[in-house]
Amino acid sequence: MPQSAEKILDHAPLFREPEYRQMLAEKKLNFECPHPDQIVTDQGEFTKTWEYREKNLAREALVINPAKACQPLGAVFAAAGFERTMSFVHGSQGCVAYYRSHLSRHFKEPASAVSSSMTEDAAVFGGLKNLVDGLANTYQLYDPKMIAVSTTCMAEVIGDDLHSFIENAKDENSVPRDFDVPFAHTPAFVGSHVDGYDGMLKGILEHFWKGQERTEAKRTINVIPGFDGFCVGNNRELKRLLDVMGVSYTFIQDASDQFDTPSDGEYRMYDGGTKIEEVKGALNAEATVSLQYYNTRKTLDYCGQVGQATASFHYPLGVQATDEFLMKISALSGKEIPEAIRLERGRLIDAMADSQSWLHGKKYAIYGDPDFVYAMARFVMETGGEPTHCLATNGTSAWEAELKELLASSPFGKDAQVWAGKDLWAMRSLLFTEPVDLLIGSSYGKYLERDTGTPLVRLTFPIFDRHHHHRFALMGYQGGLRVLTTILDKIFAKLDRETSQTGVTDHSYDLTR
Repeated sequence: MPQSAEKILDHAPLFREPEYRQMLAEKKLNFECPHPDQIVTDQGEFTKTWEYREKNLAREALVINPAKACQPLGAVFAAAGFERTMSFVHGSQGCVAYYRSHLSRHFKEPASAVSSSMTEDAAVFGGLKNLVDGLANTYQLYDPKMIAVSTTCMAEVIGDDLHSFIENAKDENSVPRDFDVPFAHTPAFVGSHVDGYDGMLKGILEHFWKGQERTEAKRTINVIPGFDGFCVGNNRELKRLLDVMGVSYTFIQDASDQFDTPSDGEYRMYDGGTKIEEVKGALNAEATVSLQYYNTRKTLDYCGQVGQATASFHYPLGVQATDEFLMKISALSGKEIPEAIRLERGRLIDAMADSQSWLHGKKYAIYGDPDFVYAMARFVMETGGEPTHCLATNGTSAWEAELKELLASSPFGKDAQVWAGKDLWAMRSLLFTEPVDLLIGSSYGKYLERDTGTPLVRLTFPIFDRHHHHRFALMGYQGGLRVLTTILDKIFAKLDRETSQTGVTDHSYDLTR
C-alpha cells in the first residue's frame, strides 16, 4: 500500500493510487448496483435541458441541497455574541455537534456549545431531567455569565416547555435563582438559521428588558448585525465607521472577537461579546438599527413595542447601500458624516470606474440568505453587471417582491429572475439553461462550479474550503472594495486559464489589464 510512516499521503492523492482506484471500482461494481454507463450519461445530459428544468423547478415535496441551515444553528451563533455566554441546546448530542462543526469549519475557531443529550427515554418521557442536570453541569464546569437555551427537533416534537423547565431547574438549584438563562424555541423543521438567530436575540433582549422601566437616552443607537459569517471583519469595520462619526451606540450581539481569538498561549472559551450591562442599558436607546431585516423581524418588532424607533437595511454593501446606512445613522445620532468617510466613498467609486470595462455586462447567479442576495444584486448592478438568477432558499414572497422592485429600478436588472424557496439543485438547472459568467455564494456552490463550469466567488456563509475570508469586511465602502477585488480576481484568473498557451490562445503576451 502507498501509505506508510515514511510516506504519508493526504486523502486526495491517496485515493488516486492504483490500490484504491481498484477498490473503489470493485465497490461500485459489486455493491452499488450501477446502471450501464450509457444510461447514466444520457440521463445526465437530460438534466441539462429546458424540459428537465421545468420538472425540476416544479418540485414541491423534495429539497436537494438547500442554501440554508436550521434554526438552532442561528441561535448558537447569536449566543456567541454576548459576554461569557454558553449556548445550551436542548436536544440530542448529534445536533449540537453539527452546529459546532459548522461554525468551527467556517471560522477556523472553536465554537463552544453544550447539549442536554436527549436520547430515546427523553423522547418518550420528556427532557426535563436532562435540562436540569445539563444546566447544573454547564454552570459548574464552564463558569458562564449567561446560559442561552435553544431547542432541536426532538424537544419541539414532544412539546418540552423551556420556560417551565428552566424554572424547575432553578427550583432544584441547578443554577442560582437570579442567574440569567434566556431561551428561544427554535424548531429545526421550520424556518432556517436566520429565524433561529432572530428568536434567540429577541429572547435575550426580552429576558433583560421585560418589566423594566425605560428612560430614553436621546441620540443613542443600538446596532444589530444579524447572522453574518463575515462578522469578524464586518463588525470591526462598522464600529470603526461609527467611532469616526462619534456616534453613541451599543453593538448588540458582537461575535467578532469570539470567532477571532489570538494564539498567545491562553485558551479563551469566551472572548469579547456585548456585555450584559450593555444589553440591559440598551433598553434606553432612542433607536435600534438592524443591518439585516430578514434576520431580525421579530426582534425589531419587539424593539418597537418597548418604544424605540427602528430601522433596517439589507446588508449595507456597496455605494448606495452604505450611503443609506450612514445617512440614517447621521439622522438618528445628530452626527455629521466626516470628510474621511466621504473620501473612502470616492475611492470605492474610483476603483469601480477603473475596472468598469471588465465588469460591465457580466452576468451573475447569486444565492444565500435573503439580505445578502439583495445586497449583492444591488452591488452587482452598481458595477454594470446583470444579476440573472437570484435565489434564496429561505426567501419569502415579501422578499421576492422587494427584490423584484429593486431589479426593475435598473436597466441591469430588467432580465433578472428571483427564486424564493428554491435550492441549489434548481440553481443547477438555471445555470445549464441560462448560463452566467459568475456564481456568487457559499462553498456549497463548488459542486455547481465543477458541474456547470461557472466560476464560483465565495462571499457568504459557510466557507469551508478557503481560509480567513471572514476576517475581511464586506460591508461599508472598504468592504465594497474587498468585494470588488474578489470578483475581479476571479474574472482575471479565468482569463489567465483561457489564455495560457502562447501563440495559441495568447497572441498579445498579455500582462497588463
